[in-house]
Amino acid sequence: MAAVKSYRDLETWQKAMDLVQEIYLETKSFPKEEIYGLSGQMRRAAVSIASNIAEGQGRDSTKEFLHHLSIAYGSLCELETQMLIACRLGYFSQQIYERLFDSSSRVGRLINGLSNSLRR
Repeated sequence: MAAVKSYRDLETWQKAMDLVQEIYLETKSFPKEEIYGLSGQMRRAAVSIASNIAEGQGRDSTKEFLHHLSIAYGSLCELETQMLIACRLGYFSQQIYERLFDSSSRVGRLINGLSNSLRR
């Protein structure tokens, strides 16, 4: 395995960035009244996931990295809840929800895997 020189080298961050892009694309069609509501919250949560992975990797200690990964995972749980709300409100089809949930689940597994490897 190659040494990680930057957060950009982390698959976890790369997949989180893909998720941000998917969320931005899928929330474009939300009703205008949701710009500062659900779509805004979803976008902020998705951005928080990738941002905390990057910030944590840039910190001086493993303890701080683990802390930021924990925050990223919390934002992921927040986003998954908001995605379900969007689906229940009819803003997403079941198919879109399932695709986004698959992406978010993958990011969650990667965050957990990275956290576990840092604890070893």
